[in-house]
Amino acid sequence: MVGVVPQPGPGTVVGRALLGRKIVHVLDAAADVDYTLVEARRIAGFRTMLGVPLMREGVPIGVFNLARAAVRPFTEKEIELVSTFADQAVIAIENVRLFDEVQARTRELSEALEQQTATSEVLRVISSSPGELEPVFRSMLENATSICEADLGTMALYEDGGFRHVALHGASPAYAELRRREPVVRPHPEAPLGRLARTKSVVHVDDLLAQPDPAQGGLAKSAGARTLLIVPLLKEQELLGIIGVYRQEVRPFSEKQVELLSNFAAQAVIAIENTRLLNEIRESLQQQTATADVLKVISRTAFELQPIFDTLVENAVRLCEAERAFLFRFDGKLLHSAASYNVSPELRDFVNLNPIAP
Repeated sequence: MVGVVPQPGPGTVVGRALLGRKIVHVLDAAADVDYTLVEARRIAGFRTMLGVPLMREGVPIGVFNLARAAVRPFTEKEIELVSTFADQAVIAIENVRLFDEVQARTRELSEALEQQTATSEVLRVISSSPGELEPVFRSMLENATSICEADLGTMALYEDGGFRHVALHGASPAYAELRRREPVVRPHPEAPLGRLARTKSVVHVDDLLAQPDPAQGGLAKSAGARTLLIVPLLKEQELLGIIGVYRQEVRPFSEKQVELLSNFAAQAVIAIENTRLLNEIRESLQQQTATADVLKVISRTAFELQPIFDTLVENAVRLCEAERAFLFRFDGKLLHSAASYNVSPELRDFVNLNPIAP
C-alpha cells in the first residue's frame, strides 16, 4: 500500500472528522465495516479511536487523532481535553500565519532603506512585547510620522461608535492633555473621522480649515493640523480603529505615503490580533492547568510549529491514557502527518508515505 492515497470518504476517522467538522469517536475500528485503512490498523493495532477537527472560523484545517490498542472508549473529560489541545493547535497555527503576514509586509516595504528600518523596528517591538500593544503603537506612530514627513501621529481604537485614542506622537502638551482628559472622540458624521467610520476608507484632507464643516476648526486649533491623512484598521471589513498623520502646513501626502500608512495600519491589525491570540493562550493557561507544558512551549517557540505539535501530542497521550497519537494538517486536498507520539518507525513511515484523502 506504500504510496497509495486512500479513497476519499468515511473510511478513516480523520476523514470523517474533517468532512463532518465534528468529533468522531470509534469504539472499535476492527468492528467498523466502513473503516478502510485496514493495513494501517493491522500495523498499529488500533482499536478505539478519536478524531477531533482543528477548526478555524468554521473551516477545518487539520485533525487531532488519538488511538488505543484496546477497546476502551475515551471519557467525556478526555474528549474535552483533546478538544482544548486542538483549539491550542489552531491558535499556534494562526499565530505563525500572522507572523508570516508580518514578514510579508516587511518584504513589501523593502524598496527603501528607511522603510525597511521603520518596519524592522515595528516588528522588533511586536516580537519583544508579546501581549502588549502600547509599545507597538508608540513605535508604529513614531516611524509612520517620520516616513510620511508629518508633524503629528495618532492611533485610536473604534469602540461603541467612538474613537478612543491610545497613542500620540509629536503632539503639543496642550493637545496631549486634551486627549488625556477626553480620550474618546465621537465625530460629526461629515467630519473626517465620521466619514471614515461610515465608509471604512482612507480619508485625505488637503486643508482642514478649507472644509465647509466648522467642526474641523477644533482640530486645526487644538493640534495646529492642516493636512490630514487617516487610514482605517480593518479586519475582514470590521473597523478596529485608525492610524492618522497630520501636517501643520497645507501639503498633501503622496500616493506612496498613503500606501506606507496603509501598510502600518495592516501591521497594527496583525499586532492587535496577535495580542488577542496570546491573551487567549494565557487565559487557557489559567483555566487548564493540565496544558501548562504546551503553553510553555508555545511561549518559548511562538513561531515554530514542530515543538508545539510534539508537545501537544505527547501531553494528549499522557493525559488521556492513550497509547499513541497523530496530528494531521490539511493542505486542501490531503491530510499529512505533522506530529506523532509513541509510534513505531514502521507506522510513522507508512503514514508519512500515505497521506489521507478525506
